[in-house]
Amino acid sequence: MAARANIDVERLLAHYRAMARIRAFEEAAERAHQEGHVKGAVHLSIGQEAVAAGVCIHLKREDLITTTHRGHGHTIAKGADTGAMLAELLGRASGTCQGKGGSLHIADFSIGMLGANGVVAAGLTIAVGAAHAVKLRGERRIVVCFFGDGATNRGPFLESLNWAKIYELPVLFVCEDNGFAASTRTRAMSAGPGPDARAESLGIPARTIDGNDVIAVDEAAGELVERVRAGAGPQFLLARTYRLKGHTASDLGAYRSAAEVEARKADDPLKRAAELLKVSGVADETIIAIDAEARAEIAAAWKSALGAPWPAVELAFTDVQDVRMPSWR
Repeated sequence: MAARANIDVERLLAHYRAMARIRAFEEAAERAHQEGHVKGAVHLSIGQEAVAAGVCIHLKREDLITTTHRGHGHTIAKGADTGAMLAELLGRASGTCQGKGGSLHIADFSIGMLGANGVVAAGLTIAVGAAHAVKLRGERRIVVCFFGDGATNRGPFLESLNWAKIYELPVLFVCEDNGFAASTRTRAMSAGPGPDARAESLGIPARTIDGNDVIAVDEAAGELVERVRAGAGPQFLLARTYRLKGHTASDLGAYRSAAEVEARKADDPLKRAAELLKVSGVADETIIAIDAEARAEIAAAWKSALGAPWPAVELAFTDVQDVRMPSWR
């Protein structure tokens, strides 16, 4: 790989650290699921780390994000504590939601992460609602909405983009196009030229990038975030990527060949970033040390999460919207 002109090596190292931490966390989440520590589904973002790292580096703590059922990476990149996140996956009281959200509904309001969502496309309407509140209050923060290409065929996609444009809301829509809607190739079920064209049909400016190139994500996201902050209304980023694991941690991915997955590993965002760092003069030992540091962080989080207490039974009905009629108790 040839060195790119005027590369900011320190910034690329920061991206690599973020992606290494996400990768280490996802591998721990997969292990936790395999060993039975996680009850329910776990959706891994292994192979998609560059999108989270490249977008969230531009966000302030007070900025807001929504994510999908595949949202661990975005949550980490936004600044969440990995120990509290892993405890949440394991259903422990020290989790970000006291063990009540788990993987599919993990959230951390303290860092502006409004929640993952098990309902495909549901995060879009939540993000637009948050963005409308931001505008009504005259706040300077923005909202970033992460969603997958499978969500673009759901009603909330059109409704949310339309609402955001009509009211010129401060929201950046980030579509992570990994080519699959669960176990079906997106191109087999999506008409037209793509999500970016749908956004542009509503008057929302759209950019399409290589989502496995963290520098490309960084540059494009930076421009779009600044537009949103400047009051230019909603913007749309389509990042083409690829998930190297199945739809869930228990999905063997039999709907695609092993050869296809193996070939796509050459496009692994961490591998690409590491190669670029090396040709830019960064020593192998530096990259190895970053990987080791990430694994050590997650190993400590694992130990802490396994030793954390379970939530108290009497707290089961706190933080829920509907606990039925009083007579039910």
